[in-house]
Amino acid sequence: MHLLLGLAAAFQVAATTTAPPIRVRIETPLGNVEAEIDTARAPRTAANFLAYVDAGAYENARFHRTVHADNQPNDSVRIAVIQASVDTSRGHDRAPIALERTSVTGLRHLDGTLSMARGGPDTATSSFFICIGDQPSLDFGGRRNPDGHGFAAFGRVTSGMGVVRAIQRSPSDGQRLTPPVPIARIVRVR
Repeated sequence: MHLLLGLAAAFQVAATTTAPPIRVRIETPLGNVEAEIDTARAPRTAANFLAYVDAGAYENARFHRTVHADNQPNDSVRIAVIQASVDTSRGHDRAPIALERTSVTGLRHLDGTLSMARGGPDTATSSFFICIGDQPSLDFGGRRNPDGHGFAAFGRVTSGMGVVRAIQRSPSDGQRLTPPVPIARIVRVR
């Protein structure tokens, strides 16, 4: 009996000390997207994204890129994502962060995953993308990026994938959304 009470008390302490997931809402004219940010498994990337959120950097931002099977003529490994960025003319970009590889975090690029865009390892700042469908080629060791390091997944959509798919289907010139889909703001949801 004492063992059971001790285990129950330990479980209750562990449950109360675990931070609740941090949720954000991405507000667009096509509807809202809600997501959970994984501060436990991708702490550096999550902290970076949330610093931009808290600074209001995603106010008047935009989804500017759509990638789908028929607009990647020069890519042998095809993906499906939409990409967003802040208005850098407003001076919001911070120093690049170190890449948290999926081989370390255990996160994967699945349908609805939020991940940081980057040019090379350790170059991510504020631009992020959302996966449409599973995208294993974006994980560490994947073939989408020639360096094989993959991208830093840091969250997942919990509601609004219909909005994500609508953004992906919006008019585009190649991969450039024409016009971009505005982001009114991204805010924490209590």
